Amino acid sequence: MLKAITRAVSRNINGCELTFKQRESLDYEKAVRQHASYCALLTRCGAEVLSLEAHDENPDCCFVADTAVVLEEVAVIASPGAPSRRGEVKAVEEILSAHREVAHIKSPATLDGGDVVLLGKRIFVGRSNRTNSQGIESLTRIARSLGYNVTPVSVMGSLHLTTACSVLDEETVLLNPRWIDATPFARYWVLNVPDDEPWSANTMRVGASVCVEAGAPRTLELVNKHCREVEVLDISEFRKAEGSLACLSILFQDTRAEDHSNQNKEVMYVH
Repeated sequence: MLKAITRAVSRNINGCELTFKQRESLDYEKAVRQHASYCALLTRCGAEVLSLEAHDENPDCCFVADTAVVLEEVAVIASPGAPSRRGEVKAVEEILSAHREVAHIKSPATLDGGDVVLLGKRIFVGRSNRTNSQGIESLTRIARSLGYNVTPVSVMGSLHLTTACSVLDEETVLLNPRWIDATPFARYWVLNVPDDEPWSANTMRVGASVCVEAGAPRTLELVNKHCREVEVLDISEFRKAEGSLACLSILFQDTRAEDHSNQNKEVMYVH
Protein backbone atom coordinates (compact mmCIF):
# COMPACT_ATOMS: atom_id res chain seq x y z
CA MET A 1 0.00 0.00 0.00
CA LEU A 2 1.11 3.54 -0.73
CA LYS A 3 2.10 5.43 2.42
CA ALA A 4 2.64 9.16 2.88
CA ILE A 5 4.48 10.66 5.83
CA THR A 6 3.50 14.23 6.56
CA ARG A 7 4.25 16.61 9.42
CA ALA A 8 2.07 19.38 10.77
CA VAL A 9 2.95 23.05 10.35
CA SER A 10 5.17 24.69 12.95
CA ARG A 11 3.69 27.74 14.65
CA ASN A 12 7.06 29.34 13.98
CA ILE A 13 7.01 28.78 10.23
CA ASN A 14 7.66 32.49 9.72
CA GLY A 15 11.18 31.77 10.96
CA CYS A 16 11.81 29.32 8.11
CA GLU A 17 15.09 29.14 6.22
CA LEU A 18 15.21 31.20 3.01
CA THR A 19 17.85 31.16 0.29
CA PHE A 20 16.44 32.71 -2.87
CA LYS A 21 13.17 34.38 -1.84
CA GLN A 22 12.63 37.62 0.02
CA ARG A 23 10.91 37.02 3.35
CA GLU A 24 7.13 37.48 3.31
CA SER A 25 4.70 37.10 6.19
CA LEU A 26 3.08 33.65 6.23
CA ASP A 27 -0.46 33.20 7.46
CA TYR A 28 -0.13 30.26 9.85
CA GLU A 29 -3.84 29.45 9.98
CA LYS A 30 -4.09 29.52 6.20
CA ALA A 31 -1.02 27.29 5.95
CA VAL A 32 -2.69 24.81 8.31
CA ARG A 33 -5.80 24.76 6.11
CA GLN A 34 -3.73 24.27 2.98
CA HIS A 35 -1.83 21.46 4.67
CA ALA A 36 -5.09 19.76 5.60
CA SER A 37 -6.21 19.98 1.96
CA TYR A 38 -2.87 18.50 0.94
CA CYS A 39 -3.33 15.52 3.27
CA ALA A 40 -6.89 15.07 2.02
CA LEU A 41 -5.59 14.94 -1.55
CA LEU A 42 -3.09 12.24 -0.58
CA THR A 43 -5.90 10.18 0.93
CA ARG A 44 -8.17 10.76 -2.05
CA CYS A 45 -5.41 9.50 -4.36
CA GLY A 46 -5.07 6.26 -2.42
CA ALA A 47 -2.31 6.93 0.12
CA GLU A 48 -2.46 6.15 3.81
CA VAL A 49 -1.28 9.30 5.57
CA LEU A 50 1.06 8.86 8.53
CA SER A 51 1.00 12.20 10.34
CA LEU A 52 3.68 13.52 12.64
CA GLU A 53 3.06 16.36 15.07
CA ALA A 54 4.73 19.68 14.42
CA HIS A 55 7.95 20.48 16.22
CA ASP A 56 7.67 24.20 16.80
CA GLU A 57 11.41 24.53 17.44
CA ASN A 58 11.90 23.59 13.78
CA PRO A 59 10.12 26.17 11.60
CA ASP A 60 10.62 24.09 8.42
CA CYS A 61 9.45 20.76 9.86
CA CYS A 62 6.41 20.46 7.56
CA PHE A 63 8.83 20.06 4.63
CA VAL A 64 9.32 16.48 5.69
CA ALA A 65 10.67 15.19 2.36
CA ASP A 66 14.06 16.74 3.08
CA THR A 67 14.68 14.34 5.97
CA ALA A 68 14.93 11.05 4.05
CA VAL A 69 15.17 9.30 0.69
CA VAL A 70 13.10 6.12 0.56
CA LEU A 71 14.15 3.45 -1.91
CA GLU A 72 12.44 0.11 -2.38
CA GLU A 73 15.11 -1.61 -0.30
CA VAL A 74 16.18 0.98 2.27
CA ALA A 75 15.34 4.34 3.83
CA VAL A 76 18.31 6.69 3.63
CA ILE A 77 18.19 9.16 6.51
CA ALA A 78 19.35 12.56 5.32
CA SER A 79 21.87 14.99 6.76
CA PRO A 80 20.17 18.36 6.21
CA GLY A 81 22.32 21.13 4.81
CA ALA A 82 20.75 23.74 7.07
CA PRO A 83 21.84 23.18 10.71
CA SER A 84 18.48 24.47 11.95
CA ARG A 85 16.77 21.48 10.32
CA ARG A 86 18.79 18.64 11.79
CA GLY A 87 16.41 18.21 14.71
CA GLU A 88 13.68 17.14 12.28
CA VAL A 89 15.33 13.86 11.33
CA LYS A 90 14.85 11.66 14.41
CA ALA A 91 11.06 11.41 14.35
CA VAL A 92 11.06 10.58 10.66
CA GLU A 93 13.70 7.89 11.13
CA GLU A 94 11.60 6.31 13.88
CA ILE A 95 8.53 6.02 11.69
CA LEU A 96 10.47 4.82 8.62
CA SER A 97 12.31 2.14 10.59
CA ALA A 98 9.01 0.27 10.90
CA HIS A 99 8.88 -0.03 7.10
CA ARG A 100 12.49 -0.20 5.88
CA GLU A 101 16.00 -0.96 6.92
CA VAL A 102 17.75 2.38 7.41
CA ALA A 103 21.07 3.84 6.29
CA HIS A 104 22.48 7.24 7.16
CA ILE A 105 24.17 10.18 5.48
CA LYS A 106 26.65 11.38 8.08
CA SER A 107 28.20 14.82 8.60
CA PRO A 108 30.23 16.49 7.14
CA ALA A 109 28.29 15.08 4.21
CA THR A 110 25.04 16.95 3.67
CA LEU A 111 22.04 15.81 1.69
CA ASP A 112 18.45 17.06 1.59
CA GLY A 113 15.77 14.69 0.32
CA GLY A 114 14.48 17.55 -1.80
CA ASP A 115 17.58 17.21 -3.95
CA VAL A 116 16.72 13.65 -4.99
CA VAL A 117 14.57 12.64 -7.96
CA LEU A 118 13.82 8.91 -8.43
CA LEU A 119 13.11 7.45 -11.84
CA GLY A 120 13.01 3.69 -11.55
CA LYS A 121 16.53 2.48 -10.89
CA ARG A 122 17.97 5.88 -11.77
CA ILE A 123 18.57 8.47 -9.06
CA PHE A 124 19.27 12.11 -9.90
CA VAL A 125 20.87 14.10 -7.07
CA GLY A 126 21.14 17.87 -7.05
CA ARG A 127 24.39 19.52 -6.04
CA SER A 128 22.90 22.55 -4.32
CA ASN A 129 23.27 24.92 -1.37
CA ARG A 130 21.89 22.09 0.81
CA THR A 131 23.54 18.99 -0.70
CA ASN A 132 27.32 18.78 -1.06
CA SER A 133 29.59 16.45 -3.03
CA GLN A 134 30.19 14.29 0.04
CA GLY A 135 26.44 13.82 0.44
CA ILE A 136 26.14 12.75 -3.18
CA GLU A 137 29.05 10.33 -2.76
CA SER A 138 27.49 8.84 0.38
CA LEU A 139 24.13 8.28 -1.31
CA THR A 140 25.91 6.83 -4.33
CA ARG A 141 27.71 4.23 -2.21
CA ILE A 142 24.44 3.13 -0.62
CA ALA A 143 22.37 3.12 -3.80
CA ARG A 144 24.86 1.54 -6.19
CA SER A 145 25.18 -1.49 -3.93
CA LEU A 146 21.45 -2.00 -4.54
CA GLY A 147 21.68 -1.67 -8.31
CA TYR A 148 20.82 2.01 -8.74
CA ASN A 149 22.53 4.38 -11.16
CA VAL A 150 23.23 7.77 -9.53
CA THR A 151 23.65 10.95 -11.56
CA PRO A 152 24.62 14.35 -10.07
CA VAL A 153 22.78 17.42 -11.36
CA SER A 154 23.93 21.00 -10.95
CA VAL A 155 21.33 23.23 -9.27
CA MET A 156 21.88 26.92 -9.99
CA GLY A 157 18.74 28.93 -9.35
CA SER A 158 16.54 27.04 -6.91
CA LEU A 159 16.71 25.66 -3.41
CA HIS A 160 16.51 21.99 -4.41
CA LEU A 161 16.56 19.82 -7.52
CA THR A 162 12.88 18.96 -7.03
CA THR A 163 12.02 22.66 -7.08
CA ALA A 164 12.94 22.64 -10.76
CA CYS A 165 12.37 19.04 -11.78
CA SER A 166 9.66 16.40 -11.41
CA VAL A 167 8.63 13.12 -13.00
CA LEU A 168 5.32 12.88 -14.86
CA ASP A 169 5.80 9.25 -15.89
CA GLU A 170 8.66 6.82 -16.44
CA GLU A 171 9.61 8.52 -19.71
CA THR A 172 8.67 12.17 -19.12
CA VAL A 173 10.12 14.88 -16.89
CA LEU A 174 8.98 18.44 -16.28
CA LEU A 175 11.87 20.90 -15.94
CA ASN A 176 12.85 24.49 -15.40
CA PRO A 177 16.12 24.47 -17.39
CA ARG A 178 16.98 27.96 -16.13
CA TRP A 179 17.42 26.66 -12.58
CA ILE A 180 19.18 23.33 -13.18
CA ASP A 181 21.44 21.70 -15.73
CA ALA A 182 19.01 19.74 -17.91
CA THR A 183 21.74 17.74 -19.69
CA PRO A 184 21.46 14.61 -17.46
CA PHE A 185 17.80 14.24 -18.52
CA ALA A 186 18.54 14.12 -22.25
CA ARG A 187 17.42 10.49 -22.56
CA TYR A 188 13.89 11.39 -21.42
CA TRP A 189 11.03 13.28 -23.00
CA VAL A 190 11.52 16.75 -21.48
CA LEU A 191 8.80 19.34 -21.00
CA ASN A 192 9.97 22.83 -20.06
CA VAL A 193 7.78 25.00 -17.86
CA PRO A 194 6.87 28.49 -19.13
CA ASP A 195 9.23 31.32 -18.24
CA ASP A 196 6.53 33.11 -16.27
CA GLU A 197 5.76 30.01 -14.13
CA PRO A 198 9.28 29.05 -13.01
CA TRP A 199 8.21 27.41 -9.72
CA SER A 200 5.69 25.08 -11.38
CA ALA A 201 8.18 22.37 -12.38
CA ASN A 202 7.60 20.74 -9.00
CA THR A 203 4.67 18.39 -9.43
CA MET A 204 3.80 15.31 -7.39
CA ARG A 205 2.75 11.84 -8.48
CA VAL A 206 0.37 10.08 -6.09
CA GLY A 207 -0.88 6.76 -7.38
CA ALA A 208 -2.30 7.39 -10.85
CA SER A 209 -2.59 11.16 -10.33
CA VAL A 210 -0.21 14.04 -10.93
CA CYS A 211 -0.71 17.11 -8.77
CA VAL A 212 0.10 20.61 -10.05
CA GLU A 213 0.34 23.73 -7.94
CA ALA A 214 -2.52 26.21 -8.35
CA GLY A 215 -1.70 29.47 -10.09
CA ALA A 216 0.21 27.92 -13.00
CA PRO A 217 -2.40 27.65 -15.78
CA ARG A 218 0.05 27.20 -18.64
CA THR A 219 1.89 24.42 -16.84
CA LEU A 220 -1.44 22.81 -15.99
CA GLU A 221 -2.37 22.85 -19.67
CA LEU A 222 0.98 21.25 -20.51
CA VAL A 223 0.59 18.51 -17.91
CA ASN A 224 -3.02 17.82 -18.91
CA LYS A 225 -1.79 16.89 -22.39
CA HIS A 226 0.43 14.15 -20.97
CA CYS A 227 -1.40 12.88 -17.88
CA ARG A 228 -4.87 11.39 -17.60
CA GLU A 229 -5.54 12.26 -13.96
CA VAL A 230 -4.45 15.71 -12.80
CA GLU A 231 -5.13 17.40 -9.47
CA VAL A 232 -4.59 21.08 -8.63
CA LEU A 233 -3.76 22.31 -5.14
CA ASP A 234 -3.13 25.72 -3.59
CA ILE A 235 0.04 25.78 -1.47
CA SER A 236 0.68 29.50 -1.76
CA GLU A 237 1.68 29.94 1.90
CA PHE A 238 4.31 27.21 1.63
CA ARG A 239 5.78 28.71 -1.51
CA LYS A 240 6.55 31.83 0.55
CA ALA A 241 8.83 29.50 2.54
CA GLU A 242 10.42 28.14 -0.67
CA GLY A 243 8.31 25.03 -0.26
CA SER A 244 6.66 22.98 -2.97
CA LEU A 245 4.26 20.09 -3.42
CA ALA A 246 6.73 17.22 -3.21
CA CYS A 247 8.53 18.49 -0.11
CA LEU A 248 5.41 18.22 2.09
CA SER A 249 5.38 14.42 2.13
CA ILE A 250 7.48 11.27 1.86
CA LEU A 251 5.74 8.78 -0.43
CA PHE A 252 6.66 5.09 -0.47
CA GLN A 253 5.19 1.65 -0.95
CA ASP A 254 4.82 -0.33 2.27
CA THR A 255 6.67 -3.40 0.98
CA ARG A 256 6.86 -5.06 4.38
CA ALA A 257 3.09 -4.99 4.71
CA GLU A 258 2.77 -6.41 1.18
CA ASP A 259 5.25 -9.20 1.96
CA HIS A 260 3.34 -10.03 5.15
CA SER A 261 0.09 -10.08 3.20
CA ASN A 262 1.59 -12.41 0.60
CA GLN A 263 2.87 -14.71 3.33
CA ASN A 264 -0.60 -14.84 4.84
CA LYS A 265 -2.08 -15.68 1.45
CA GLU A 266 0.39 -18.54 1.04
CA VAL A 267 -0.50 -19.94 4.47
CA MET A 268 -4.20 -19.70 3.74
CA TYR A 269 -3.70 -21.44 0.40
CA VAL A 270 -1.77 -24.35 2.01
CA HIS A 271 -4.45 -24.92 4.61
